[in-house]
Amino acid sequence: MLEHMGKAAKQASYQLASLSSSQKNQVLMTIAELLETQSSVILAANALDVADARENGMSAALLDRLQLTPARLSAIADDVRQVCRLNDPVGEVIDGRILDNGLKLERRRVPLGVVGVIYEARPNVTVDVASLCLKTGNAVILRGGKETYRTNAATVNVIQQALEQHGLPAETIQAIESPDRELVNQLLKLDRYVDMLIPRGGAGLHKLCREQSTIPVITGGIGVCHIFADESIDFEKALVVIESAKVQRPSACNSLETLLVHRAIAGRFLPQLSEKMALANVTLHASASAMPHLFEGPARVVAVNEQDYDDEWLSNDLNVTIVDDMEAAIAHIRQHGTQHSDAILTHSMTNAERFVREVDSSAVYVNASTRFTDGGQFGLGAEVAVSTQKLHARGPMGLEALTTYKWIGYGNDLIRE
Repeated sequence: MLEHMGKAAKQASYQLASLSSSQKNQVLMTIAELLETQSSVILAANALDVADARENGMSAALLDRLQLTPARLSAIADDVRQVCRLNDPVGEVIDGRILDNGLKLERRRVPLGVVGVIYEARPNVTVDVASLCLKTGNAVILRGGKETYRTNAATVNVIQQALEQHGLPAETIQAIESPDRELVNQLLKLDRYVDMLIPRGGAGLHKLCREQSTIPVITGGIGVCHIFADESIDFEKALVVIESAKVQRPSACNSLETLLVHRAIAGRFLPQLSEKMALANVTLHASASAMPHLFEGPARVVAVNEQDYDDEWLSNDLNVTIVDDMEAAIAHIRQHGTQHSDAILTHSMTNAERFVREVDSSAVYVNASTRFTDGGQFGLGAEVAVSTQKLHARGPMGLEALTTYKWIGYGNDLIRE
């Protein structure tokens, strides 16, 4: 089964690589239209997935990721239209030069070929990946979680209808619909056909792919994100940013998980934090040093466990601890962070620049929420993933991250002496 899918995807990738930007955009516009005209089919399938997931005890955070609404599906269709408006990087000449021997060299962007994506309860990923890969001339093999297989099947069916309407093979976008985990293991070994693998899920999935895949793997998307509030902050403004970073969408990988507060302001700032978080229905997981300043406030406060610093809450829960200084804050982030998104709130440019230099994350913010780490927010269109590694791509992966390049040499009957 997987061998056949791989062969078909590779064959489709050859046809995709020759399409013009206009041709690819026409397909994308048809996908957006069909997502809206056939929304009832997709939403009905999603409702069944959500019902099963709720019955099986899925957490509220994951249910939020799984559930589609008419508004969310409309937004996904709009994201596809946004991809149409983005510049197509394929064919772009990155740089070039003429050598002393007369050979003209240039580096030109080309598609990767076939991309494999393994993801969990996030049906929007199906469309995000498909639209970005189509725009960059890549075929895709998708493997969503068992929790969302009906939604994925319905969505891929719509996408394949659009492909066939424009004379392209349905195998351009394929989904592994069986929940059999053995098929994941087979996909990890499909290096003869798949050029890049992107896991989007928990730490266990990332570990499996890193250790077992014979295909180059892009890892990321696990966000233990921090905000450091230094001694110079404006309390009122800082509280607004902290609340938004935590509750604007707590199930997202770029939501705030740990707040680090400078000791010099803790006694005055933490009681106000408690009031703000109580109104937002956030449970505070406090360190021993932070507990006395929070305990008498209105927020629900429990003791933090050391393991809590290393995991995503993805819910209305927030770790709070006090640090002695900037050095301690950076040390905490280095020990417990995932190199996803971290921020400093400060009125000191010296502190801001030091934080930016010394915090080695894919996105670092000064006086801004971590929630901005997103392909759409960065102007990249829909993202295929957020990479927290350093080779090939880092941070939100948009169109350019789905290309590689080839060297092209132009000569005049030139030979090497």
